[in-house]
Amino acid sequence: MASERTEELYRLLLSKGYPETLCRQIAYEHMNTDYTATRMLGYLYRMSHPRVEDVVDEMLAILSDREQIIRKKEMEHAQAVINDIYKNGL
Repeated sequence: MASERTEELYRLLLSKGYPETLCRQIAYEHMNTDYTATRMLGYLYRMSHPRVEDVVDEMLAILSDREQIIRKKEMEHAQAVINDIYKNGL
């Protein structure tokens, strides 16, 4: 079941005249978390009618940012575990 933000993204993309298959792919396959959908909605509300290429470029930038955040959190967790081992031993 898609989130409310994902559904809103799908409807907004359709209302801007993009092909249905592209809208479905962006909203339901790539931007299907509240974080990514909200970021894309912000972009689309700021831009009056971006080209398809610009929408895809923004999608890739948002996904890249998300991956960097995930990697950072994973590294922070790993560092916390190492610090605990240094402090308390195995």
